[in-house]
Amino acid sequence: MKRIAIVEDEAAIRDNYKEVLQQQGYHVQAYSNRPTAMLAFNDRLPDLAVIDIGLEDEIDGGFTLCQSLRAMSSSLPIIFLTARDSDFDTVCGLRLGADDYLTKDVSFPHLLARIAALFRRSELIGSSSVNDNLMIRDHLSIDGNRMQVLWKQAPIELTVTEFWMVHALAKHPGHVRSRQDLMQEAKIYVDDSTITSHVKRIRKKFIAMDADFNCIDTVYGMGYRWDSM
Repeated sequence: MKRIAIVEDEAAIRDNYKEVLQQQGYHVQAYSNRPTAMLAFNDRLPDLAVIDIGLEDEIDGGFTLCQSLRAMSSSLPIIFLTARDSDFDTVCGLRLGADDYLTKDVSFPHLLARIAALFRRSELIGSSSVNDNLMIRDHLSIDGNRMQVLWKQAPIELTVTEFWMVHALAKHPGHVRSRQDLMQEAKIYVDDSTITSHVKRIRKKFIAMDADFNCIDTVYGMGYRWDSM
């Protein structure tokens, strides 16, 4: 049974989400604030976390929690579910390592579909169904079974979404991949600006490892392309 953690400070909303997810067969643990959630996560990580941004007296407590969770696991699926719908908050959430960002007006079927999609991707870890289980492109190495990316033999810590985007780009070097292509590969359904934010984060992680990295080109009006150095 998959374990889902919900961190939401409004009791009625928290209980509603918990009930709906339990009806789908998930084991759900719910927390009202960041310190309580962290105590539980230090003992055992969930299989997926759903986090609000504002948590009791911490205006940005969810951002802090996301950052802590991502430091604990690079592959744990994290979803922000919040009333805050500004582009600034969305970009901040994705930059901190969240795999998805939803607002609270999302329908339950839509939320359940996004959760199921993230679990399907996570289950591909170690699966032989990953195409090109070992892919090498000059300084880049991608191990599909281990969900691991190396640049010049050094590991790059990517989220599940970021991994599949890099995989999609590197699979066909020189070919332009549209934002729709990247969404399909990563099994996410978001707007173009969210894809752009993910790509920016991916570039930033590679550049932190190698200041000369410039293999991801933006082809304006079309998408992105992986070019060898």
